Amino acid sequence: MLELDWSTIIPNMPYLFQGMLVTLKIALSAIVFGIAWGTALAIFRLAPRHLRWISWLAAGYVNTFRSVPLVMVLMWFYLIVPQLLQKVFGLSPQTDIRLISAVTAFSLFEAAYYSEIIRAGLQSVAKGQNSAALALGMTPWQSMRLVILPQAFKAMTPLLLTQGIILFQDTSLVYVLGLADFFCSATNVGKTSGTEIEMVLFTGFVYFIICLSTSLLVAYSKKRTTV
Repeated sequence: MLELDWSTIIPNMPYLFQGMLVTLKIALSAIVFGIAWGTALAIFRLAPRHLRWISWLAAGYVNTFRSVPLVMVLMWFYLIVPQLLQKVFGLSPQTDIRLISAVTAFSLFEAAYYSEIIRAGLQSVAKGQNSAALALGMTPWQSMRLVILPQAFKAMTPLLLTQGIILFQDTSLVYVLGLADFFCSATNVGKTSGTEIEMVLFTGFVYFIICLSTSLLVAYSKKRTTV
């Protein structure tokens, strides 16, 4: 019978907590910047006919990032971003900017998915809302910012939260960059203490609790938006 040893968890909790902070930094930063850039992309994709070239560029961006694996994007930015920042800011080659690379990759990658969610939300708002705003003397940008976007985001909140859960789960892929996120920290503890099975189970349990809690928040948000 398999015997499990959980005694290594408590002594290594500070190290695991530091790993969780790295995971949360990546996830929260990518959510904020991803939604911001995704909103811009969604608006670009709905550009009027005389600005179709903007719509085509935005569509090309979205389709490109949605067509490649996230691990590949992480590797691209791990190889490109450090060299770019070193040239622009004159950073030393020894400067550790893996976290910046990871946040950049996740933000730009997730923006493509957030863009499609937000675009659907914008299209779900009745066209009469924009017409009424323009009739009141608002500019197209004021109508989008003050009338359309608030209504769209209210309807999109459950989907945005769901995508945030997926993003949080995907942060474990930063192991390819050698970043000590929560999952990587736990597996390192398991390897050094001979409790790899226990640490993987513990990590899975923590991810499960966080994602389940957020899923319940999504369900609650859906009830609020449908009332």
